[in-house]
Amino acid sequence: MYVGKSLNRVDAYGKVSGRAKYTEDLIDPNAYRAKVLHATIPHGRVVSMNIDKALTVDGVVKIITCFDVPEHTFATAGHPWSVDPAHQDIADRRLLNEHVRFYGDDIAVVIATDDVQAKKALKLIEVEYEDYPAVFDVFEAMKSDGPLIHDDAPHNIISHTFNNRGDFEAAIKEPGLTKIEGWYDTPVVQHVHIENGICYAYEEQGKIVVVASTQIPHIVRRVCAQALGVPWGKIRLVKPYIGGGFGNKQDALYEPLAAYLTTQVGGHPVVLDTSREETFVSTRTRHQITSHITSYVRPDGTFAARALEAYSNNGAYGSHGHSIVAKGLGCFHQLYPCDNVKAEAYTVYTNRPTAGAMRGYGIPQAMFAVESHTEDICRQMGFDSYEFRMKNVMPKGYHDPFSHNENYYDSFRECLEVGRKAMDYDNKLKAYANQTGNIRKGVGCAVFWYNTGVYPISLESSSCRMIVNQDGSIQVQLAETEIGQGGDTAYAQMTADAVGVKFDDVYIISQQDTDITPFGTGAYASRQTFMASFSITKTAKALKQRILDAAYRYTKNNPDSLDLIEGNIVRKGDGRVLCTLEELATHTLYSMEYSEHLTAEETYQIKNNAYSFGCSFAEVEVDIALAKAKVTKLINVHDCGKLINPQLAEAQCHGGMSMGIGLALTEEMKFDPKTGRTLNDNLLDYKLGTPMDHPEMEVHFIENPEPTSPFGTKSLGEPPTCSPAPAIRNAVLNATGVGANRLPLNPHNLFPLFVEHGLIK
Repeated sequence: MYVGKSLNRVDAYGKVSGRAKYTEDLIDPNAYRAKVLHATIPHGRVVSMNIDKALTVDGVVKIITCFDVPEHTFATAGHPWSVDPAHQDIADRRLLNEHVRFYGDDIAVVIATDDVQAKKALKLIEVEYEDYPAVFDVFEAMKSDGPLIHDDAPHNIISHTFNNRGDFEAAIKEPGLTKIEGWYDTPVVQHVHIENGICYAYEEQGKIVVVASTQIPHIVRRVCAQALGVPWGKIRLVKPYIGGGFGNKQDALYEPLAAYLTTQVGGHPVVLDTSREETFVSTRTRHQITSHITSYVRPDGTFAARALEAYSNNGAYGSHGHSIVAKGLGCFHQLYPCDNVKAEAYTVYTNRPTAGAMRGYGIPQAMFAVESHTEDICRQMGFDSYEFRMKNVMPKGYHDPFSHNENYYDSFRECLEVGRKAMDYDNKLKAYANQTGNIRKGVGCAVFWYNTGVYPISLESSSCRMIVNQDGSIQVQLAETEIGQGGDTAYAQMTADAVGVKFDDVYIISQQDTDITPFGTGAYASRQTFMASFSITKTAKALKQRILDAAYRYTKNNPDSLDLIEGNIVRKGDGRVLCTLEELATHTLYSMEYSEHLTAEETYQIKNNAYSFGCSFAEVEVDIALAKAKVTKLINVHDCGKLINPQLAEAQCHGGMSMGIGLALTEEMKFDPKTGRTLNDNLLDYKLGTPMDHPEMEVHFIENPEPTSPFGTKSLGEPPTCSPAPAIRNAVLNATGVGANRLPLNPHNLFPLFVEHGLIK
């Protein structure tokens, strides 16, 4: 058996040797280069554009403005298509925008023979704007007299939903309750994947071919077709190796524009390669979410009633829209179940860069609010915060009425117990109490809730194709894309066990091509291993039966008496090896009596979900005078079901923990308050952590197999980034007595709090 072993990545050699081909490596050297002209106002309209001077630049092939592109709008979010119009994503984008909605909006494109000439031409384009009032704050945007960013969104509200349970108003009348409330705010941050957004397009054999660094090839294919108004089958989307995405590439970014541009130059290849600055501003960001939580707590430390208001700043365009904050809204009920809950959420347009999917999909913001609030309750009421969580967190047997998820294990408490011991939490909490010096230490913890995939909100479907080669090896194709997380290796391990062949004899086709790759929706929602396990298992079963049927013709033994083990056809009764799969595959393919190519392809529609739980324990050191917090140790504990590859799982956690540290301490996109212009759209001014800034990181796993999953696995990709930030915040609180309710915990934000609380005179 290969599942559960720390096997080497199947793509390791190609990547470390430089042989793996990314989008940039595949570009035709004669391709035209396109550069986008970005708006320099936050809100308004392009009145006119003079391109005469730009057209005189040597090498300029064509200039396309916002007045030239099709007028219809399209949606960009990387969600499965719905035949129900009410469940379709917001179609509010054009290929280029005459109505400017943020500083950096796309208003024109120069196509030239090289980047230098294209950039030179951009500077010569003269634009006349009509300025409109701009708004960058959610609460200002919602005012009745505020500027309207999209005509079909009154008060700029994309969506306002409720998720209530019980009778909140009656519950808060219970005698002896303590009311505790607070506001909590998370910043706008960026994914900062190594490979910027890049794509190119050309026409071939009547099709528009788009080669792109994307997490969602089949979805982007559909979006490109909708954006251009052509049949979906006219678009072919190819995804090579990808240098990270973290959700930013779970969106159609510049692929539709590239597809359009090639049609304007006779099908010649056209490249759109965004700079780091453009990736920051003109692709997607994490949503800023502001939350207000009110809890009514009994003297015994249980909840009588709870309320949540969450406000999500979506920026200029819809992208993933309300689904981000809505996920946090659903989490609020489940993390600490309470009979009486009043919860509502707003998603609001502003004139900021567009927010979209980012690792954790709203849960890092929700966990910061909920787990900071949990710590505040304990501090104000004198509860031990660890014991408070143990008492109130979701119990074994909990069943969610919407998703129908069931908590089959007491995972939360198991994870908390492991983390508590690993951190030596109790002893450190006592040792760090009542500190008075300039350097103070503290420990804190936080739990997180997560689920796997998007069912029942959206379609969950995975298809798999397996082919037996003449040498008995198996090649496998899936649309669950490898984006650096190690998915291809996990798929190979599952395939080897499900079919009955050696791991080294499984070849995963890492490049997705929508003309060839079976349908699947891609990489997001920590769904890949869980969803692929269903289609792999179903396809393997079909393929194995075809192999054993062929073995019957070759060996004259009944298929029911045969098995395929480690690439050998074995008789069950005595374990005798009758032939190898290589011998059988070669004979079957070339037989003059019954030639057959041994293949199988199956689709599995997944109609269940799975909980994935865990926690973080953080230790910090705070320099009071410098108002600077430093994480000295971070421990994550996860119940992600059965581990397919423990080594890859640990690496996934380290990456997520790193992102959590950045969210907690340093990362924040800053904007000019007058123009909305992004002020730190580069890796010098945007404070991204390096290996030198990271503490000791430790990961533990509770392997409670998911009973609904073929291999017992469930989500892990996003969960590691969900709980570090509140754990770090709570550690700073325990070290200093100061609870910071806004991230990041950098000197800029900590200094005024330390002054307010008398720590700095």
